[in-house]
Amino acid sequence: MRVIELHKSVTDSNDRDAAQLRAQLEEKGILLVNLMSSAGSGKTTLLERTIRDLNDKVRIAVLEADIDASVDAERIQAIGAKSIQVHTDGMCHMDAGMTRKGLEAMGLEDTDIAFLENIGNLICPAEYDTGASRNVMILSVPEGDDKPLKYPLMFIKSNALLITKIDTMSYFTFDMDKCIERVRYLNPDIRIFPLSAKTGEGMKEWEEWLCRQLREIKAEV
Repeated sequence: MRVIELHKSVTDSNDRDAAQLRAQLEEKGILLVNLMSSAGSGKTTLLERTIRDLNDKVRIAVLEADIDASVDAERIQAIGAKSIQVHTDGMCHMDAGMTRKGLEAMGLEDTDIAFLENIGNLICPAEYDTGASRNVMILSVPEGDDKPLKYPLMFIKSNALLITKIDTMSYFTFDMDKCIERVRYLNPDIRIFPLSAKTGEGMKEWEEWLCRQLREIKAEV
């Protein structure tokens, strides 16, 4: 298991570096997806299910970002996907310079989609452009339907929202219609996919959207 220590961004101008990284990846036909959520929302479980479902269609690699530990990268590698763990030395986000360094260490040979599993919180990750072509966030049912009111920037910045753990709806007070209404008020263009990585419900719609994003990138090459 390789672990990369990222103590600071390698550049100062993040917006410029993000645009450059995005262009370089898209020129190679690689879709970089910045996956954001709070801790415990089910990012790694969602990635495991997605990788298994799309194994015969697309080649997926995962850049796991955490303050410490390597358990997430180990989980991804255990199912046969390329992955590397990066440590942010206490920083609560990834930026473009850190993302580039992690991707270069992991290597993107034979990769169609690269996921950046960002640090788990709903504030800092939304404030920094990582160079991703698509921003996707996860909101799990146990977190509650009020999060769009509390953390609007994350919803505004995302191209897609995955409402996960819908198999637990009967155990929590979560108003799906109200949540979707709040999200669309902030971002009318966002795609919303209620799903369960555990049961598979809703996964097909999410995976079809993801594959369409890849085809759009490759069509531009």
